[in-house]
Amino acid sequence: MPPGGIVGPVEGRIEQGEAGRLINRLRRVEGQSRGLQRMIEQGRPCEEIFTQLAATKAALDRVGVLLISLKMRECLSEEAGEEVASPEAVEKALEAFLKYVRCVR
Repeated sequence: MPPGGIVGPVEGRIEQGEAGRLINRLRRVEGQSRGLQRMIEQGRPCEEIFTQLAATKAALDRVGVLLISLKMRECLSEEAGEEVASPEAVEKALEAFLKYVRCVR
């Protein structure tokens, strides 16, 4: 791993602050996954396991959304300049996209 713990995606680099956010989210997912394993070992009711499984899936989906957001910001910056690719603009575009994706499932 490069100095400072910054990880590089397939294209470009993730800034240290963003990489930290991603790693923290993935660590939470890892903890939730271990919690699921314990729940199964303890024989907890399926309903409780389903609830935790849904929370774990949502947390992992949020990592994907953050990665998509970073890529969208990068693409918008390359195409239109920094002022157009504010985090708010990217978030607004991403939310519109996600609403559409939910409709076509």
